[in-house]
Amino acid sequence: MGEFLNQTEVESLLSAMESSGESDTKTEALSGLSRPYVVAEPKHAKVTPYDFKRPERVGKEQMRALQTLHEGFGRNFGASLSALLRSIVEVKLTSVDQLTYSEFVFSLENPTCFNLIQADPLESNLILDINPSILFPIIDRLLGGGREAGPVARRPLTEIELRLIARITNLFLDEMHHAWENVLDLRPSVVRVESNPQLVQIVPPNEVVVLISFEMTLGDARGMMNLCIPFNSIERIGGKLTANSWVSYGRKSPSTDGVEQISQQISGSVVNMVVHLADTQITTGDLIGLRVGDIITTEHDIHTPVTVSVEGHAKFHAYPGAYKGRKAIEIDRLLESPKAAGGQPPASG
Repeated sequence: MGEFLNQTEVESLLSAMESSGESDTKTEALSGLSRPYVVAEPKHAKVTPYDFKRPERVGKEQMRALQTLHEGFGRNFGASLSALLRSIVEVKLTSVDQLTYSEFVFSLENPTCFNLIQADPLESNLILDINPSILFPIIDRLLGGGREAGPVARRPLTEIELRLIARITNLFLDEMHHAWENVLDLRPSVVRVESNPQLVQIVPPNEVVVLISFEMTLGDARGMMNLCIPFNSIERIGGKLTANSWVSYGRKSPSTDGVEQISQQISGSVVNMVVHLADTQITTGDLIGLRVGDIITTEHDIHTPVTVSVEGHAKFHAYPGAYKGRKAIEIDRLLESPKAAGGQPPASG
């Protein structure tokens, strides 16, 4: 590799180029040197553009922690919402961004479902916005409608609709409490609901907020749900968000002490056991006329075992009988899977 020119040699080279003015002066000056030299180029400092309108106040580790936390939250909230609506609802985290509060507000539709949330012990309030494109299909489903997406209404919510949506927001806050419990004992509650987002100002317009966006899918309907967290509300707990101790990366193998402890706790639990005796068909008239002592005939052979279910799951094959003057069953064998029960549904015997 060539050596670098010292300051004297650089000055002589520059003076020779200025006096000649020809394009080959640099070549001639370099050819007069006994050894190959390389002109050292000045090192340029790394410049990072900074936008004062959108300052990055939340660290990368905190943003990653918030993303990981709310990915699991989205899955759990989707499962709980599916159970409430009795229909498959997919909730997927789409982005975790930093922006100013004014940018967040002006990006929303008007009217919308704008929930002001008080989240103790955080200092500032939070915002939960649910887009009308998914809000009204959820209301329609709560009122007994199907999964077909109808025309989206562009109007504020009525009092009855606000009561229905309160079930969704309360479910959201419950899952949010569980998602944050390893970081903070968060106790969120809805303070008020507005239809015009510009009427609510929880922080100055140029204050930085963290916007956590979810995409909700219910049948053919899709819409966004946004959670807005001001920076000043999580500024004091930034150290907890950067720690990875609360993140669960996978299931741990159960220890012997843990298994024994759980076994002792559930050994005295009361479970519901149901014996499925047989199936038959009778007329409504015969059913109404049944009296004590009447016999109902079935096609079930007495030598065929019956199915015993525990908490709705088929577990045993058994034979009915009597023990000390009381009706009883004798367990014959354990079922390996529900399919081994012959497809008989559990029923009270």
